[in-house]
Amino acid sequence: MRIAITGASGLIGSALRGALAVAGHTAVPVVRRTPRDGEIGWAPDEGRLDPADLSGLDAVVHLAGTGIGDHRWTDEYKRELVDSRTKGTALLSEAIAAADNGPAVLLSGSAIGIYGARGDEELDEHSAPGDGFLADLCVKWEEATGMAAAAGTRVAHLRTGIVLSTKGGALKKQLPLFKLGLGGKMAGGDQWQSWISIDDEVAAIGHLLTSGHSGAVNLTAPQPVTNADFADTLGAVLGRPTFLPIPRFGPRLVLGGELAENLLFTGQRVLPTVLSTDDGFTFAHPDLETALRALLGR
Repeated sequence: MRIAITGASGLIGSALRGALAVAGHTAVPVVRRTPRDGEIGWAPDEGRLDPADLSGLDAVVHLAGTGIGDHRWTDEYKRELVDSRTKGTALLSEAIAAADNGPAVLLSGSAIGIYGARGDEELDEHSAPGDGFLADLCVKWEEATGMAAAAGTRVAHLRTGIVLSTKGGALKKQLPLFKLGLGGKMAGGDQWQSWISIDDEVAAIGHLLTSGHSGAVNLTAPQPVTNADFADTLGAVLGRPTFLPIPRFGPRLVLGGELAENLLFTGQRVLPTVLSTDDGFTFAHPDLETALRALLGR
């Protein structure tokens, strides 16, 4: 298969490119800079993507978007978060719809933030969207694939949870403190964390390329944990104590209140019903301890 990837240099995109190559597929990065051989150029901010460049592709995996936690949530940055997802997704969707012999599959990024803060409620793909900025962003993000779906392209929305990797994301940021024995739960620690190992994230995307599924799919492991359980498990795997709770005021001071509340102090208890029940996907790392030991070589 020839598979175009936006966000190909990011954490997930880089790992996906390697896995596709091992499986004998051809990954075609979609880049903002001047494209090299084997790449496609686009400019989402300018609305520029030639549908002819998508001809002959089997699928597109759309992962591009400004980082949610890369900056304080000022009004300007929140607009950038929305625009980087909705404009790019709509442009890609329109180009797919207009392409001759274009890709039959679009796997488009989304996030479990679509469910909002729901406490202990178990959430699957049939659960309604929640409230708040992230939920509204994800709804608009998914709606932006409409033209591709209307043209007959199979569209799946990748509602990704916390991706665990030593190369980036939340785990990489946590490891230094936890290795020093200074890690611990965030505030009360009762907020749910729905996570997935980078290996299972990439394997699930590969599975969805040919599974036939359309619509929402939760990319999370089948055993979400509370923040306190996550801290205890990471500490146990590292052989370090985790008795120092992190109070709310520290992250709120550094990240800003709204960002800290959304990313650290609230969460979602999400189940991957489509993958594990409907689609028959087998997780290599279904529980947190197994995932962390594999990632950390412990």
